[in-house]
Amino acid sequence: MNLAALGDDNVTTFGEYPALAFEGREITNVDQQRAANRLANALGRLGVGVGDRVVVMLPNCPEVTQAYAAILKLGAVIVPVVFLLSPEEVRHILAHSEARALVTSPELAAKAEGWSGLVVLVGGEAPGARNYEALVKPESDRFAMVDRARDDIAVILYTSGTTGQPKGVALSHHNLASNARAGASLYELDRAAWSLAVLPLSHSYGLTVMNAGNILGTRAVLLKWFNPEAVLEAIQRYHVQSMAGVPTMYVYLLNFPEAARFDTSSMRAWGSGAAPLPVEIVEPFEKKFGGALMEGYGLTEASPVVSAHRLSGERRLGSVGQPIPGVEVRILDDDDREVPGGEVGEVCVRGDNVMLGYYKMPEETARAIRNGWLHTGDVGKLDKDDYLYIVERKKDLIIRGGFNIFPREIEEVLYAHAKVAEAAVVGVRDPLMGEDVLAWVALKPGQHASAEEIMGFCQERLAKYKCPKQVRFVDALPKSPIGKILRKELRARAV
Repeated sequence: MNLAALGDDNVTTFGEYPALAFEGREITNVDQQRAANRLANALGRLGVGVGDRVVVMLPNCPEVTQAYAAILKLGAVIVPVVFLLSPEEVRHILAHSEARALVTSPELAAKAEGWSGLVVLVGGEAPGARNYEALVKPESDRFAMVDRARDDIAVILYTSGTTGQPKGVALSHHNLASNARAGASLYELDRAAWSLAVLPLSHSYGLTVMNAGNILGTRAVLLKWFNPEAVLEAIQRYHVQSMAGVPTMYVYLLNFPEAARFDTSSMRAWGSGAAPLPVEIVEPFEKKFGGALMEGYGLTEASPVVSAHRLSGERRLGSVGQPIPGVEVRILDDDDREVPGGEVGEVCVRGDNVMLGYYKMPEETARAIRNGWLHTGDVGKLDKDDYLYIVERKKDLIIRGGFNIFPREIEEVLYAHAKVAEAAVVGVRDPLMGEDVLAWVALKPGQHASAEEIMGFCQERLAKYKCPKQVRFVDALPKSPIGKILRKELRARAV
């Protein structure tokens, strides 16, 4: 098998249709496959072959999907890199993955300075690099795809490094294809209507949405990156019906002051994943924009989708839905024993979506996958109908005087405050209690509040031991390239 076959099968199943809209132009599925074949021929001629790692570091654009398909067709391995990473992180990934080639842009190429592999530049030239457009122009638009085994590596996705040096998550052709098919089986929208693709294609969430789109034959309006005004303009122009995003995007949209100028009545589904969705924003968001805001759950190590809500099914607020087809979830204690239903423990996952392992890190792999189960590091619970609830990350748990405090519970209260735009809670050392609660808060534009006001608001709604002892205000919370709030950085700032 080869994951790239999803693109070829798309053309066979649906014929030619406008699959992508990007910066005012529409590109068909056939055009995309021909471009991928030309690039595969070019890269093959330059020595890229089976098993070689190829880094792709670009903002969202049609060339990203073309490069992914070309690399896979060659039997090589895609190494997607979020273009916002630092030069140090980029150089680590190039070295650790032993990359053979890099596809990037002139303005990003400096992040790979000193690296000696093949560099292909989209939209420009530089000494020692090949120009993408000139490279593919003379090539044939036909290519004989290289067959791969189901457990051969297709993609190595490096984690964002929120807990240290990035680790390469090795995902097989079967991991990614099975996850895309399971996700596609839940799709309940009109495939001929436009969806909005704003997630980075370099992230596992964006990658699986792209793969599922090939299976479903859907159309996507592709944005280079997230911008609230650009999102709303695209929804209005293309009568978009669905979007996959992260909670930070929805917080920004909700607080965008000019949102009322745009017609979002076409929207039916807003998918949320990659980080916890504050329950307090769901009702005001749906009232403002229409459609259903539905939370799911996944992680890169699971290709990435684990659970989701169904548009036609019951939505349980605070839950991340039920496991998708072919994926099992169990809640285990610290001794890897299953806990009774409704009780809290570590979320563990089993299925065809579970990674091969961390690339060149066998000890880390053995810690993460035990007895056939992926240990996610997330604390959660299952109700009697197998709806999954994510309570917290294990490492984010605060223990104050022997009492366990889950930051998310406090954050939900903070998001209920009318003046609060964003909030995050971390534990800080305390000589008496061991740890205490620090809340970081970003206020909505034009709003003012004191620490005493925020703490008093919490004290009216939470047990005293859970309430923040300190509140610190910032203009915006630090985030990873995908939009996850970086608690590690907040903890460092608190020292």
